[in-house]
Amino acid sequence: MNSKYSNMTIKGYRRKNGRVGIRNHVIILPVDDISNAACEAVGNNIKGTLPLPHSYGRLQFGEDLDLHFRTMIGTGSNPNVAACIVIGIEPGWTKKIVDGIAKTGKPVEGFSIEQNGDLKTIMDASRKAKEFVHDASEIQREEVSISELWVSTKCGESDTTTGLGSCPTVGNMFDKLLPEGIYGCFGETSEITGAEHICKKRAVNEKVGNRWFKMWKNYQDDVIEQFKTDDLSDSQPTKGNILGGLSTIEEKALGNLEKIGRTSNFIDILNPAETPESGKGLYFMDSSSAAAECVTLMAAGGFVLHTFPTGQGNVVGNPIVPVVKITANPRTIRTMSEHIDVDVSGILKRELTIEEAGDELIDMIVRTANGRQTSAETLGHREFVMTKLYRSA
Repeated sequence: MNSKYSNMTIKGYRRKNGRVGIRNHVIILPVDDISNAACEAVGNNIKGTLPLPHSYGRLQFGEDLDLHFRTMIGTGSNPNVAACIVIGIEPGWTKKIVDGIAKTGKPVEGFSIEQNGDLKTIMDASRKAKEFVHDASEIQREEVSISELWVSTKCGESDTTTGLGSCPTVGNMFDKLLPEGIYGCFGETSEITGAEHICKKRAVNEKVGNRWFKMWKNYQDDVIEQFKTDDLSDSQPTKGNILGGLSTIEEKALGNLEKIGRTSNFIDILNPAETPESGKGLYFMDSSSAAAECVTLMAAGGFVLHTFPTGQGNVVGNPIVPVVKITANPRTIRTMSEHIDVDVSGILKRELTIEEAGDELIDMIVRTANGRQTSAETLGHREFVMTKLYRSA
């Protein structure tokens, strides 16, 4: 049965692999930290490109290196990216990333600095980047169904208003759009603590629920238990959470889970930066709860728009994915209005229902997909933060 959301459309960029992007970036992607300078130089030379400097990529190994490659390849493969220049110190890892991105069919070219030096690499990469920008600028948006959107979510600087207002708003959006065929993603593994029994039951079946619980328990054993101190009060919950009235991680977790609504069930579990392969529906990504890390991982997983409920006011953005901020906190609207895209503070004043708030968020999602710049984009928030699992060799 059709709903009022069934005929909704957006205007996006159809890529050669069939995916739809809502931005059209030409990115300059460093394989490693010592290639940042060359990438930034290309970005300075060629306007319309977007360098993504980061801090890792040398002497990583094992699962940590696998995650690095997934994040690099996933970032370049994201449908919001029209074309990609890859620059690394050595040719081997550079080619691995180029080959991974090339599977999408988009233009990608790699350059290695060894035996070329910065100056020649910058010159050669700049010429190719200029060509890519010309080509990308001629790609036109086309009308597509809203069902082709991939939407991720996490919350940040949560307080008591988050679980009561902004997170349920996101949940209401998912309850309405997941049945239309979108892909959805939530995560923040540590912030499910205290509500893990509830989250497990939100799996589509017992098998997926058991797999999810095993993943969550492994995180507790391998990360939290191994490195915990006798005081996590500055980390989980954060100082901002505590100031906003959340006294325990359990309270925070219950609010966090409001983001998946009342009727939605997750169908599979993703490793960090992994692309979904189980079809349309809601996914849980095993991810950091740190805002910039989590958004970066989900963008690498292929999600093209991120919804971000906040209480005290989080300012995070992402270079390639628009981050839509939602708050129900009247004080945050007063003091940080330039960071907020959707004001749902009317929920707490009983002037707005969750149902109405969900529709307002859907309207903003459509406008953002059609090209509206988010607050984070206009303010220049381009936080691109890699997740590292352990020390390099």
